[in-house]
Amino acid sequence: MKRDVINYWSEIKLDIVREYATEYSKILTVQRSPSLYHVYIDAFAGAGIHISKRTGQFVKGSPTNALLITPPFREYHFIDMDSKKVAQLKQLTNDRHDTSIYQGDCNEILLRDVFPKAKYSDYKRALCLLDPYGLHLNWNVLETAARMRSIEIFFNFSIMDANMNVFKHNPDSVDPRQIERMNECWGDESWRRAAYDREWNLFKQDEKTNNEAVINAFQKRLKDVAGFAYVPDPMPMRNSKGADVYYLFFASQKPVAAKIVKFIFDKYRNKRCA
Repeated sequence: MKRDVINYWSEIKLDIVREYATEYSKILTVQRSPSLYHVYIDAFAGAGIHISKRTGQFVKGSPTNALLITPPFREYHFIDMDSKKVAQLKQLTNDRHDTSIYQGDCNEILLRDVFPKAKYSDYKRALCLLDPYGLHLNWNVLETAARMRSIEIFFNFSIMDANMNVFKHNPDSVDPRQIERMNECWGDESWRRAAYDREWNLFKQDEKTNNEAVINAFQKRLKDVAGFAYVPDPMPMRNSKGADVYYLFFASQKPVAAKIVKFIFDKYRNKRCA
């Protein structure tokens, strides 16, 4: 069986998503006038079970957590590139009629097969977890989710990937393939303005900015460009040395959703990685 070994910050992320998904399902289940049909989407689903690096114990993955939520979602859509993980997901769900599993690139599958099942005009709503291992999500996915008005998202922005491969002190040294990957995730090249101070220094080079400048710019972009009405301050995930690994974003069209997520983020914000 293929199991990912996950760090403490990933366990925190799983707890955050599970807590919000539980509240989300409670609210949508009792919604009347009109009644709403709510869907759970996991775009980088994994095998459904992980191993904790901290304890060596099994940890329920996001698909497993979602399937155990009560009241349940009406549908579940799980996507992964890895055929072995997909096989384990199928075993986990045991051919449930409310669950669809897809193997392939979520950037294509979400837009073609899954998001159309959550149309606002059909009184459908969705909670979508976008948890790539790095900068492997296309901006079109985020923008489409916002435009549809029916989809709330959690998105894991890997600042570690960006710092290691894109935001170098010498921008001219960056591999063009890494720049293309960053452009696809950000949606254009405006990330350069956030990542670098364009004023010349003594060496006549661009100065690299800090993580906060990049994250603030992306938060603003989710609002002003994608079109999400509410994007609370993201949750920084830090390793045992205090370095930022990634930031967990939430975006929605609903103020109550943002309020709930802010409460959950604040609850976990000061927990230290072990």
